[in-house]
Amino acid sequence: MKVLIVGSGGREHALSWKISQSPKVTDIFVAPGNGGTELEKKITNIDIDSSDIEGLINFAKSEQIDLTIVGPEDPLVNGITNRFEENNLMCFGPTREAAQLEGSKEFMKIFLDKYSIPSAQYESFTNEKEALNYIEKKGCPIVIKADGLAAGKGVTICKNKQQVLSVASDIFKGKFKSSKKLVLEEFLDGEEASYFVVVDKKNFKFFGTAQDHKRVKEKDKGPNTGGMGAYSPAPIINKLIEKKIINKIIKPTLRALKRKINPYTGFLYVGLRSKIVNLT
Repeated sequence: MKVLIVGSGGREHALSWKISQSPKVTDIFVAPGNGGTELEKKITNIDIDSSDIEGLINFAKSEQIDLTIVGPEDPLVNGITNRFEENNLMCFGPTREAAQLEGSKEFMKIFLDKYSIPSAQYESFTNEKEALNYIEKKGCPIVIKADGLAAGKGVTICKNKQQVLSVASDIFKGKFKSSKKLVLEEFLDGEEASYFVVVDKKNFKFFGTAQDHKRVKEKDKGPNTGGMGAYSPAPIINKLIEKKIINKIIKPTLRALKRKINPYTGFLYVGLRSKIVNLT
């Protein structure tokens, strides 16, 4: 069996390293890969960028790849799974439509509201004056999120109005090229945790929990990033909370996607914090 893994980060290195241990797998290619994957005996780096969907399709055809696994969010949001399926190639990852859960903060919040899935209160804005009026009403701290993908840097916890003005202005001016829209969200204090499942069109399986260190500098004084490290499992998620996560978040999400868009496939994570963890 030949496997192609799309991406260049530590996530893709971990995936390729683990998959290489399967006796069913003969060859693993990583596009474009990194220095870590370069050192693995059973793994070959391929000089194709993860955004080059047509190039990846051509490679998968020429090498007769049996399965492609996509790590980064960008190619998923841009429809790599759709294009691979159109070319009769097996690709593990959500379609363009289902990937909007990650690709658009506004889409996700509307989706959660519609299906009564627990989430922080929010409003979305494309107008600076309307956003500032909302902040005047709600006060600080408040969370500002760039609507589109932002490489883990699109979320800011604003403690005062001056910070809000600066961050909102940057987003409306197009700092994050994926969107000039922002989402203002209720600030939830407390620890953060993630709950992971692997999903096919009919089933899902628990894949672990983790807690991230999102902010740079000592004592969380700096801005959010894509992650400054993590530990697993997350001790704040016990059996009772896990049951609530499955029944109130995972199952309703997958049912709704199957009914309204299309079945979700790939890795799905639930981000949790404070009141949401309690799921009361």
